[in-house]
Amino acid sequence: MTSTTFSSQDFNREPGRIKKAAMSGPVFITDRRKPSLVVLTIKEYERLAGKPRSILAALALPNSADHDFDWEPPKATIRSRPADFEV
Repeated sequence: MTSTTFSSQDFNREPGRIKKAAMSGPVFITDRRKPSLVVLTIKEYERLAGKPRSILAALALPNSADHDFDWEPPKATIRSRPADFEV
């Protein structure tokens, strides 16, 4: 895996070149010659993060039935309002 470095100006001018470079390894984006961002493929990001991005991605994994997932669905917000009996 090779890493590549581009300036922030290159990042703005040549996004296609940076995407292509990211397929071979991490791409470092610099601001005033100091690294400020890293561009990775989603596959590499998920490998580094160590977990799938969503419950759907987790269920799509091989042998997903053998895994136990900690997942809390978002809480529903239900607001009541006074009844309107006038027609």
